[in-house]
Amino acid sequence: MPRNSALHQQPAGIRDSDFVDCYTKPCDTPLEEAAERAFHFPAWVSALMRLRNLLVAPFGLNTEVTSPDRVGFFPLVSRSDDELILGIDDSHLDFRISVLKQEGQIYFATWVRTKNRFGRVYLRAILPFHILIVRNAVKRA
Repeated sequence: MPRNSALHQQPAGIRDSDFVDCYTKPCDTPLEEAAERAFHFPAWVSALMRLRNLLVAPFGLNTEVTSPDRVGFFPLVSRSDDELILGIDDSHLDFRISVLKQEGQIYFATWVRTKNRFGRVYLRAILPFHILIVRNAVKRA
């Protein structure tokens, strides 16, 4: 993840215990269009998200995005000329997604800070799906 990404300015900074990953590829598509393409998920991802929502609803986790300003189903946290920050704060974890466009490259970075044991278990459970989904999203950008 480039050092100039806004993810590095998260409150309390990125800790060693946080999960951070970043995927990149060459891209000539404008930032907003690339993000829209990436987060226009195929049916199998939408089905996984519906299953996730059914499974976590009894635990009181966020299952609905109410923000009017979003990319795909992720709420927009901040926007600059070359980067979008998306994310949600929840009871078990906070996450941010950066979509950064610079020097002919597009970067998709994810930062997750778990807040409790449930957050750590949840993150471990979804990590294989996260990797598949993000790699697929980067290809579409």
